[in-house]
This record gives sequence, structure tokens and C-alpha cells, in this order.
Amino acid sequence: MNDLELRARQALACLDLTQLSEAATSADIEQLCVRARSRFGDVAAVCTWPRFVAQARKALPASIKVAAVASFPDGAPDLPRALADVEQIARAGGDEVDLVLPYRELLAGRRSEVAEFLGELRFATRPLTLKVIIESGELGTAEHIAEATRIALAAGADFVKTSTGKTSVSATPEAARVMLAEIKASGMAHAGFKASGGIRTVADAAVYLSLFEEHFIAGLSPARMRLGASSLLDDIEAVLGGTARTPSNHAY
Repeated sequence: MNDLELRARQALACLDLTQLSEAATSADIEQLCVRARSRFGDVAAVCTWPRFVAQARKALPASIKVAAVASFPDGAPDLPRALADVEQIARAGGDEVDLVLPYRELLAGRRSEVAEFLGELRFATRPLTLKVIIESGELGTAEHIAEATRIALAAGADFVKTSTGKTSVSATPEAARVMLAEIKASGMAHAGFKASGGIRTVADAAVYLSLFEEHFIAGLSPARMRLGASSLLDDIEAVLGGTARTPSNHAY
């Protein structure tokens, strides 16, 4: 197995296969769940809207997690709305919640309000896995990204996630480095990292897998590393199936 194939298999094992189109239908979710069980192995999770959780959970084995979004994609500091999303996810049998941090509140200097919001949601989501989306592209600076990561971890987040994929700037290696450094500095052995938005090829994924390994020598597994994407699986299958166009398309 060459390096690219190894990265493809790692990416598959850590993949949150995503369908978050506003126009998504039950037929789309049916197809999502079929694709989640690829001929090369299963993805880590599927991620969609709360209204589709029951359908996805029924279609998939327990080994594939079902995640759904809350306060998505705007990250409004609307506690009743976020709690309603979480309740819907939990009642439908979901395993994970991808919650958007109120990043505009953080940029406005309302740090305590953000921390309180996340604390309330952490309480409401237990025992589900909580992934906090900090929307790193909108936060902009390394200082804001680091602060958002620290607040999320202090609130008890299981994962800190880069982006919703709905803004002009999604995951970047620069933001990932800051977030991973904060996770490592926290000393929280269970805390994980999720890169999401704009990850379309195995080469893209390899950048984030390598960054994770730089910060954590051991532990590259879906328990601590996830990749959120809707089209990455196409390239994973092309690499593993030997139909990738040319090696140069996947250099990293």
C-alpha cells in the first residue's frame, strides 16, 4: 500500500459523510446512507439535519454514528432553538451533535455569554458526543480561533470543528494548527478535532491527517479525528479503486 492509499483508508475511517443542503430530501438521505457503506469500508458517521436523524439511524448499523447539526449554520445565540434541535436529535436516536458556537457574540466581546450558551448545550446534549463548530474562517485571527477553541473545550466539547462549510472561508491548515495546539495544551486526552469545509480530495484530507499526527503521535482514529465532507468519498474510492486520474492530482 502506498502513502496515498494509506491516507485514503485513514480518511475513510475518519469521514463524517455530510448532506446539509437546505433542499435535502428523504431520497438524498437514503442515498447518503447507502454511500456510507462503501465497498472499501464504512465511514465514521453521517451528518445531516435533525429532521433526517430517525431515517438515517434506521438505515445504518450502530457502528456508523448519526450526527446532526444545531444552531446551524448561523450560530445564533438562540438557546431555545438550539435546545429544540438537540431534543429532536436525541429523541430520534442520534449519536452526535454538531453545534455552531455563537461566533459573532465572541467577536463582539461577549465571551461569558458564549461560555454560558455552550455550557447549557453541553448539559443538554449528554450523553451524546458534542462537536462545537467555531467557524474559524469568520473568526479570522489566530487569537480569536484559539479563544473559541479554549471556550469550547472548557465547556466540555468532545470535538472542536473548524467550519460549517457555509461561509467563504472554511477549513484551513493555519486554523487547524491553532486549534490542535490548543487541544494539546488543554491536556484533555479525549478531546478531538474535526476539519470540515472544502475538503474534496485525499490530498486535501492528508494535510489535516498529517497535522493531527504532528500534534498527537498516537491516536489517529475516529474517536479523536474527523473529516467532514460531502464529496471526499468520491476521491477516496477513486484512489482505492485505482481509478484516480494521475498521481500528480493527489500530491501532498
